[in-house]
Amino acid sequence: MFFLSRDQLRQFEIYYQFLLEKNKLFNLTSIIDEDEVIDKHFVDSLTCCRVVDMSQVSNVIDIGTGAGFPGIPLKIAFPHLYVILVDSLKKRVNFLNELISLLGLTGIYAIHGRAEDLARDDIYRGRFDLCVSRAVANLNTLSEYCIPFVRVNGYFVSYKSVKGLEEMKNCSSCLHLLGSKIIYVDDFALSSQDYRRILIKIKKCENTSNLYPRKAGIPLKNPL
Repeated sequence: MFFLSRDQLRQFEIYYQFLLEKNKLFNLTSIIDEDEVIDKHFVDSLTCCRVVDMSQVSNVIDIGTGAGFPGIPLKIAFPHLYVILVDSLKKRVNFLNELISLLGLTGIYAIHGRAEDLARDDIYRGRFDLCVSRAVANLNTLSEYCIPFVRVNGYFVSYKSVKGLEEMKNCSSCLHLLGSKIIYVDDFALSSQDYRRILIKIKKCENTSNLYPRKAGIPLKNPL
């Protein structure tokens, strides 16, 4: 359980208005109604605390962050976090840097690049307590992108729709190759019964082989 201060709520309001403004210039989200943005972007991003004790997390990397979800809402709600946001589209990274400045946030950085490349950089590889992703990709693909960033005994939390339950059935060998395993699955309705969310909590049990991630594009075309 956590509570947002008046200043934090104001930051979310600024976030929404800036998102709305920039979404007119290029596509950041198909969800623009304020109530829906609150539920399906802001609240959804914060559901990570259902499966992870955020007070025990020091640093977070958000892969395929897009318009900043879930990384920026997590930073607003838990200011102690050091956060890295990763996206492959320069326009989105520029948006994120403007937003970070507008919100007055520190200890959070938006990085332009591909996960497959950044995960081979010693600055990022095996450095994070927690990796999160709401990116739309198969769980096997996402795991290859994300798990190399996580330290041993850290976690990767994948935000999934109900399709995630099916994807889990085919990922045990992939996770084994990456030195990890699923330890918890949270299946719940977010605000309304027609919006179901699956949080898949994966623990990094041992160092990931240097074979992974494979070269850019391969995890998507040929999942483990």
